[in-house]
Amino acid sequence: MSEHVVRPSRRLVLKSLASGAGLALAGSRIGDVLAQGTAPAAVTSNRLRPLVPSGVMSGDVTATSGIVWSRADRPSRMIVEYSMSESFKSFERRIGPAALESSDFTARMDLTGLPPGADVFYRVRFQDLVNDKAFSEPVTGRLRTATLSADRPVTFVFSGDEAGQGWGINERFGGYRIYEAMRRESPDFFIHSGDQIYADNPIQAEVKLPDGSLWNNVVTEAKSHVAQTLDDYRGAFSYNHLDANKRRFMAEVPFLVQWDDHEVRNNWYPGQQIGPEEKRYQTRAISLLAARAKQAMFEYNPFRINQLDPEQVYRGFQFGPLLDVFMLDERSYRGPNSPNRQTKLDTDSQFLGPQQAAWLKQSLKASKAAWKVIASDMPISLVVPDGNPDVPKGTYEAWANADDGAPSGRELELMDILRFIKRENIANVVWVTADVHYAQATYYDPSRAKFSEFKPFWEFVGGPINAGTFGPNELDMTFGPELRYVSIPKDNPQNQSPAARQQYYGRAKIDPASRAMTVSLHDLDGKSLWEVKLDPEA
Repeated sequence: MSEHVVRPSRRLVLKSLASGAGLALAGSRIGDVLAQGTAPAAVTSNRLRPLVPSGVMSGDVTATSGIVWSRADRPSRMIVEYSMSESFKSFERRIGPAALESSDFTARMDLTGLPPGADVFYRVRFQDLVNDKAFSEPVTGRLRTATLSADRPVTFVFSGDEAGQGWGINERFGGYRIYEAMRRESPDFFIHSGDQIYADNPIQAEVKLPDGSLWNNVVTEAKSHVAQTLDDYRGAFSYNHLDANKRRFMAEVPFLVQWDDHEVRNNWYPGQQIGPEEKRYQTRAISLLAARAKQAMFEYNPFRINQLDPEQVYRGFQFGPLLDVFMLDERSYRGPNSPNRQTKLDTDSQFLGPQQAAWLKQSLKASKAAWKVIASDMPISLVVPDGNPDVPKGTYEAWANADDGAPSGRELELMDILRFIKRENIANVVWVTADVHYAQATYYDPSRAKFSEFKPFWEFVGGPINAGTFGPNELDMTFGPELRYVSIPKDNPQNQSPAARQQYYGRAKIDPASRAMTVSLHDLDGKSLWEVKLDPEA
């Protein structure tokens, strides 16, 4: 349904008061009541009104727009009111789409015509489609549009890997504490670098820790087994919304999200058939599982859907003169996982695929921003073996192939991108990623590399948000990586629970005066562990 703006009038105020319809209108007593989170007298029972179990969320912000997302518990219509004032003294209302069974009662609205560089306050309610006098209580949120000014700083945070290895929401531990730490940074937006869910990792009520104590999880039926049906994947996404820290963060910070492997199944690639060694799956075709997972991912995130390709995940965002962000998709177009030693770039060795790679190169070339951040869901030089029981040993999952030599396999595609950046003299490119479940800062120096036709650049790794800690991974030297910081020791025990406090996120701040970008890496409570100031190339 096309959205439209309704401006309050005295006639509408009187009509709503008389009918008890529950419309929150500027200057009316009923508007004041709804702004305080209470309901009109016409409907007093939660049993009769729609509920909003997953809170609100925003994302894919531009200078003049932002997606607002929420979810109801029954067939209902989304209504969004927004204001430039937290008090909602004056506001606009937009009538949104119906939240139906076909979308698991999720709904999103693209708020357009917003002012640049502004805090926009919004509240979401749902109107019952059976009893149209029944409205949910309003749930409030805030998003920040991208600035067009060169005089305003830009701050963002990044991390990934959420609820993996059976480490779920432990309320005794404080839940997903890292979301609260990131919220306190008051960032302009958050890059979720993938593994938003672990569809292949069930969550049980208790897990015994090495010291004999218990890790206690919130449990749901959907997370008691691996995800295979559409409802299973939906249940995995909705599970993470049970965490109070995440809901609070969602309501205050816009998301830019991408996916990696665990949204579907560990280390998946298109066309894969799950082998007989993996006993947990009755559905063996990965492409079918991936289609269900992608639908759930789009339903449960504030994506701005590409009308030409409704399933496209990669996209770019402009944050004024200081920053452009390019979100990659390293799942949908990759060739099969293999020893990754091909000597030519073709359908077997591609990672981004030719269309996405061309988009990235041309977008980087067209960018006028001081800094260009590439959000990659997998790291460049860290070796990530494909350890699934149904694949041969010596099979690799990411860019690197552990041979330290000249580029081969998927490295050929990266070589082409890095060479293009140098040839076009594109300055100040930084990569951010997650996937490996620890934090790292890496400087890539062409003088140390087997292939040297590239400009020096940095890569920063965050994560996990709430998952097992692993690593550190082996380093492939093809592109001359130099480790500047690693958050864990070489002999670190694998799959450490969040109780070990080895959960990490990154923060980047761009100063408008110097145009320098300061990147820091933080633990789950926000303590800064390491930082570097990057001066822009002229």
